[in-house]
Amino acid sequence: MVESSWDQFADFCRRGSAQIQKELKEIDMLIQQTSSEVDRFMQANARAVARTHQIEASYETVPREDIRKAYNALIENQQRLFTMRGQLEKLQSDQKHLTRIAELYDRILGFAPPENLGLGRDAGAETAVEPKQASVINIIEAQEQERFRLSRQMHDGPAQSLTNLALQAEICERLFDRDPERARAELTELKENVIRTFKAVKVFIFDLRPMMLDDLGLVPTVRRYVDGIADEGFAGLTLTVTGKELRFAPHKEVTIFRVIQTLIHMAREQNQALSIVMHLSLEETEAMVTIEDNGVGFDIDEQLSSEDAARLNLPTIRERIEILGGKIRFFSAPGQGLRVNFTLPIDRQEE
Repeated sequence: MVESSWDQFADFCRRGSAQIQKELKEIDMLIQQTSSEVDRFMQANARAVARTHQIEASYETVPREDIRKAYNALIENQQRLFTMRGQLEKLQSDQKHLTRIAELYDRILGFAPPENLGLGRDAGAETAVEPKQASVINIIEAQEQERFRLSRQMHDGPAQSLTNLALQAEICERLFDRDPERARAELTELKENVIRTFKAVKVFIFDLRPMMLDDLGLVPTVRRYVDGIADEGFAGLTLTVTGKELRFAPHKEVTIFRVIQTLIHMAREQNQALSIVMHLSLEETEAMVTIEDNGVGFDIDEQLSSEDAARLNLPTIRERIEILGGKIRFFSAPGQGLRVNFTLPIDRQEE
């Protein structure tokens, strides 16, 4: 039985490894193509820069239309170059993420069941091995998915914005002496973009690790999280808090907050919900959370037993709660949204 369980698990890992290797080959090809494009735009940019230098050397004698065309060509080339560099960075980030997953599969397949596994043990001890292995894999994969999501969020958000800010600053510098009015307009836009980027960085830092969770506790952090979602333009999330605002073990506060984050993200992105109702209750010995949305819904039994369960993080959510002695239940059906109830024991002595 143990060998059969291991064989099934190893076969799953081998199939996963084969798929990752296929994706790595595809992304390697895209990286090579994009690198070639970056090189081509770098050469075009160098020619555009040289042309503007020639114009600057004889600025008074060059027709204004030629000056305008030269600077427009320079700006256009730089924008394309920044875009292609951004695509290349994203592909390289995806490559690193896939490589880590491939290494994880290789490490798993490098293990073999101990030769004496099962000797002197009952059947229950033997069958308990696979769930433990699966739990570890689910947790590791969930961590990698979260890192991948954060790296993509950083690349597509603040990192790309900073690249655009650098380009705008360079444009302002070139326009300052020649077209003050346009330079002033560019500076105004630059200021607005700096403010937007600063807000995006604050959101990124909060998602990565909200400091107020350590300073103020779970309830204020959840309230701030809900306010942040409203600031993003999603007005369909409502929160109700009951009970006492207790402080308890940090690892349990973090677990509850991360599960709430995951469920809200799932409701908005995967379940396409327009309305989400959350209730958080802290009692003397137990924290209780209910989250219900009006999204598209799905067959919960089918999803929990399919590969999509890993994509939705449902097994990992369950493991995080149950490993700390809590309970969680999922309710969903096509067209009926998703409802999740979970409880986690807490102790006033942990404050």
